Amino acid sequence: MYFRLASRLLLEPDKRLLAKAAWTLGVRGLWSVHKHKQRLKRGDFFPPFLYLSVINSCNLRCQGCWVDVGAKQHRIEFDAANKVIAEAKAMGNSFFGILGGEPFMHKDLLKIFAANRDVYFQVFTNGHFITDEVAAELRRLGNVTPLISVEGSEIVSDTRRGREGVLNQTMQGLETALRHRLLVGVCTSVCKTNIDDLVSNAWVDRLIEMGVMYCWYHIYRPVGPESNPDLALTSEQQRRVRQFVVDTRATKPIVVIDAYHDDAGNALCPAATGFTHHVGPWGDIEPCPVIQLAKESIHDDRSLKDTFNESEFLRDFRELTAQHTRGCVIMERPDLLVQLAEKHGARDTTARTKVIDELNAVSPRRSQYQPGDEIPERSFVYRWAKKYAFNDFGTYSRHFDTSKYQDPDQDAGDAKPKSELPILTR
Repeated sequence: MYFRLASRLLLEPDKRLLAKAAWTLGVRGLWSVHKHKQRLKRGDFFPPFLYLSVINSCNLRCQGCWVDVGAKQHRIEFDAANKVIAEAKAMGNSFFGILGGEPFMHKDLLKIFAANRDVYFQVFTNGHFITDEVAAELRRLGNVTPLISVEGSEIVSDTRRGREGVLNQTMQGLETALRHRLLVGVCTSVCKTNIDDLVSNAWVDRLIEMGVMYCWYHIYRPVGPESNPDLALTSEQQRRVRQFVVDTRATKPIVVIDAYHDDAGNALCPAATGFTHHVGPWGDIEPCPVIQLAKESIHDDRSLKDTFNESEFLRDFRELTAQHTRGCVIMERPDLLVQLAEKHGARDTTARTKVIDELNAVSPRRSQYQPGDEIPERSFVYRWAKKYAFNDFGTYSRHFDTSKYQDPDQDAGDAKPKSELPILTR
C-alpha cells in the first residue's frame, strides 16, 4: 500500500506542487508543532495551525451550516488577512485552513495566496468556482490544495445543499482541479443520508481512480439555524466511520485525514488541545468554526501573539471543556458554552444573533468520544505522525476528570451494551 501511495504521489500531481507541500506543510508544519510544544513548556500559547473563514457568502444553503450565508456579505479584507498570516508566520506557522462561506467568492483570495507563497493553504470549497483559469493560477502559485466537499449522491447532495445540480457542478470543479494536476482532496460531512454511499470502499476506489490524493471524513454536527438533528449519526455509526478510516489508511493508496483521534484511538478536540483556533469573517477569534462566540478580534490593538497568550476566554474554553469531555463540546455539553459566554461576556459573532438560543436548543449526543470503544491506528506511519504531531499535548492528562463526564447516551436513556463489533488492529 505504501509503495502504491508513493507511486501515486510521484506520478499524478505536479511534482513542483508536491515538493512545495512536502516542504511547507510537511517539514515546516512539523517545525510549527515543535515550536508549539516548546511554547507550552514555557507557559506560552499560540496555536500551530489557524483556520480563517475569509467570507460569509456562499452560493449554497447546506443543512447544518452555521455560517450566515444569506446575510450581507462580509469578508476579511486583503490587508487584514495578510497581517494575520504574517503574525502567525512570525510564530513559526506555515499552514492555514481557508473556509467560508465559499472561499472562492472572496475577490482577493488568489491575491492572498500570491502574497504568501512561503506558506501552504488548504481551501474548503464546494468546487463550483474552480474554473480552468482558477486552477491554472493555483498550479502556478503551488501553495494551495483545494479540499472539495462531496455530500452524497445527486439526490442527497441537492437535498443536503439546498440547490439543484450541486453534485454535477462539484464534480466539474473536481475534474478541473485534477486536470491541472493540483494536489486535490475530497471531504465529506458524514450523516445518515450519505454514510452508505461515501463511507465505502467503492467510493474511495473511485477517488483513487480519479486522481484524488487525500480524503477527509468529518462527522455531521447538528448546529446552526437549521441544525437538522435527524441527520446526526448514532454512536454505532460514528464507530463505523472511525473503523473505516483506520482500515482505509492501512489498505488504500490514499491519504485519509481525521481531526478527532490520537494514535491509540483516544478522542480529542483540536480546539480544546489548542492545536487550532479560528478567525471568523468579521475578524472574531473563536475556539473553532462552529463555536461562534468571542471576546477578541484580529482588529483589536493587541498583537495576535498577545491575544492568544492572554485571552482568558480561550484559555477557560480549553480547560473547562477538557475537564468534562474528550469529545465535541457543542454536541455533548452545549450548556458549558452558554456558561462560558455568560462568565466572560462573550459576544455572539453571527449576523443572526441567535447562537445562545441555538445552544440551548441542542439535544446532547455523543461525538467522537466513545469510551471503551477506542480504535487504535493500524498504519505505523499514521501512528508515528500522530504520536509526534497530533495528540493532546498533555491537555487531558492535566484536566480531564472522568467524574465530570456526562454520557449523552446514558443521559438520554439510550444506554447500550458495549459494542459486539470487532476492533480490527491488524
